Amino acid sequence: MSDVNETSGSCLCGAIRILPQHVKQSLGACHCTTCRKWGGGPYLSVDCGTNVSFEGEENISVFGSSEWAERGFCKQCGTHLFFRIKGSGQYFIPGALFGDQLPLEFERQVFIDEKPLYYTFANKTREMTGAELLARYASDQE
Repeated sequence: MSDVNETSGSCLCGAIRILPQHVKQSLGACHCTTCRKWGGGPYLSVDCGTNVSFEGEENISVFGSSEWAERGFCKQCGTHLFFRIKGSGQYFIPGALFGDQLPLEFERQVFIDEKPLYYTFANKTREMTGAELLARYASDQE
């Protein structure tokens, strides 16, 4: 599956426009307690790498949700804009912010060990536990 180039997304009110250089066409779900508390369910996102720019940056607020990651949201409408790894600067952006313009395939689920029993996805995906994910990304902090 290839990357998509030259696409854009926006928050609900339009105060922020998201301009990633590349967007992977694979969608992932995070089931960690923090993501579920942040959005009321699993965080469905696409990997946009490190080269992402924003129009309307003055409307972005960033919350340091852990030692190794932070979350951005629109100050005006509250839209969740990104999950960013502090060490690498890698962005995971909700796929829905790009509308229907991306041909996404649901491919992975992380923190599968924290997924509650009250929902499940029918798709077969790659799965990682929280420990496996932290071993891969939290080490980027050092």
